[in-house]
Amino acid sequence: MKKAFYKGRFIFIPLIAAAVLAIASLIVMQLWNNILPDVLHVSSITFWQAMGIFVLCKVLFGFGRGGRFGGGAPWGRGRMAEKFKNMSPEERAKFKEQFADRMCHGRGSRWRREWDEDVKKPADETAD
Repeated sequence: MKKAFYKGRFIFIPLIAAAVLAIASLIVMQLWNNILPDVLHVSSITFWQAMGIFVLCKVLFGFGRGGRFGGGAPWGRGRMAEKFKNMSPEERAKFKEQFADRMCHGRGSRWRREWDEDVKKPADETAD
C-alpha cells in the first residue's frame, strides 16, 4: 500500500502543480479584468495571457524563497547584519551556536528553543 502511494506521487505532483498554476492564472485574470480596465483604461486579458503575466512575474520577482528555510526578505538582511556587527565576539559565538543547534540538530524536537527561559529542564537536572 505504501509503495503504491510513493509510486503514484510522481503522477500527482505535476497535476497539483498544474492545478495551482491554473488557479493562480485565473485569479490574475479576474483581478486584471475587474480592476485595471476601469482604473487604467487597459483592455481585458485572456486566461493564457494571465498565465504568461503570472509566470513572468515569478521569473522577475522570485519564486517565494522566504519562510522557514528560505532566508527571509532581502530588506531584512541589512538589519540582521547590523545587529550582528554590533555584537561582541562572545555574543556572536553564542548566537552561531544556538542557530546551528536550532537549524541543524535536534530535528525531532522541532519547537524546542534552548535560549528560551520557559523551556523545561529534564527530570534528572531538576532533582536536587
